[in-house]
Amino acid sequence: MSGITITREFPQAVPGRLRLTRRGRIVFFGIPAMLLLAALLTLVGFLNSPAKAADEGTVLRTTPTVTVTVQAGQSLWGIAGAAAPERDPRDVIVEIIQLNNLEGGRIVPGQQLFVPAA
Repeated sequence: MSGITITREFPQAVPGRLRLTRRGRIVFFGIPAMLLLAALLTLVGFLNSPAKAADEGTVLRTTPTVTVTVQAGQSLWGIAGAAAPERDPRDVIVEIIQLNNLEGGRIVPGQQLFVPAA
């Protein structure tokens, strides 16, 4: 060989425009768009939430009740009929169940129940 040196010159990287692939565009634009949409939906949900029941405690009413001890052989139907004979017993039974947090509407003799006063 005759002492010739071959050198290769690589072209310098020219700073230019960023080129995104399809996947890159989805990541770059899609994920922020989804986050923005989620934030907007959350904001809309807060703005459309129901108002509070009352601003003052004086507006809220409590149900006047009496305490009844369940006797052997009594049912919620009988207790509701005796407590409010002018009302539909089904409505009174629902109130008794709610007032006493009864599961399944079961009562036992000797149990103390809050019953709406007539």
